[in-house]
Amino acid sequence: MQNNNITIHDLAKALNIDASTVSRALNNSPRVARKTKNKILDKAYELGYQRNVLASNLRKNSTKTIGVIVPRISRHFFSSAIAGIEETAFEAGYNVMICQSLETLERERNLIDTMVANRVAGVLLSVSMETTNYDHLQGLKKNNTPTLFFDRHCDIPGNSNVLIDDFKGGFDATKHLISNGCKNIVHFTGPQELKIYQNRLNGYRAALEKYKIPYNPELVFTSRLMEEDGIENAKRIMSLNTKIDGIFAANDVSAIGAMKHLKSAGVKIPEDIAIVGFSNEPISEVIEPSLTTIDQSGHKIGSLATELLLQRIKNKSGSMSPKTHVLKTSLIVRNSSKHIAP
Repeated sequence: MQNNNITIHDLAKALNIDASTVSRALNNSPRVARKTKNKILDKAYELGYQRNVLASNLRKNSTKTIGVIVPRISRHFFSSAIAGIEETAFEAGYNVMICQSLETLERERNLIDTMVANRVAGVLLSVSMETTNYDHLQGLKKNNTPTLFFDRHCDIPGNSNVLIDDFKGGFDATKHLISNGCKNIVHFTGPQELKIYQNRLNGYRAALEKYKIPYNPELVFTSRLMEEDGIENAKRIMSLNTKIDGIFAANDVSAIGAMKHLKSAGVKIPEDIAIVGFSNEPISEVIEPSLTTIDQSGHKIGSLATELLLQRIKNKSGSMSPKTHVLKTSLIVRNSSKHIAP
């Protein structure tokens, strides 16, 4: 039976061996003979001894644990990124502590404080929608905790990042709508303090400019991009004097919210309004009509981000220049935008 109260001193007393020898044996030290080591390990198993890993980590001032903070684990992109993170970390002998900020700065701040207190070896962070002030990241810097941002990053110098080409994704989504006959295209964007939404908006604008369609800021709707925001945005579209024929949403969730409301109001998709999302959530393929979207490989981003963070952890005392890696996106064409040109 396991007994978490058994200590190395109890083992030493039971075996009539010095506690320092027991400690070295449990840490697989070559200074302890194999016969003695086996004897100690057998007694530890018999008495239910369990190492206090946290105490050991505190003494060493480090752990073999990577802290991961994402906005929402329920989003397919982040869950697939976490899968890539865990697989890569496990292969390197690291554990992963996964937390979600739920899109609030206060929660993100508290999670970072907790990770610093627990001496994580490094942190992978995708910031919340409320993260416009970066003071709470100073704790990581002061503790010399290697940190890498993925997907959503902070626009401050000295960061290492693994991102996707949000500009190209926004451009390709808008170009696709234009090539299918759309001229009045609404864009659902997120908080402009976040670079990913700035870049997706800039891609939208660049496509309009290339195809000589005037940019109208009144057709850009800013929200937190939840499903209910998509519903509200659809209501706004139906109240506009301009006849909207296309929607490019900066995520699938808000696009699906809009589709639900428009369909309930008798709007035909894609005949009346064509729609493109962003992120390729699994539901996007099975809703009716299926949603055209921009795919971003969460698993690949998570795996690469972990590889780069582990390099920084191993070179903690050395000098590694900050780097930003940008991965390509791809357009997945489905029924929400097909065959709409006259």
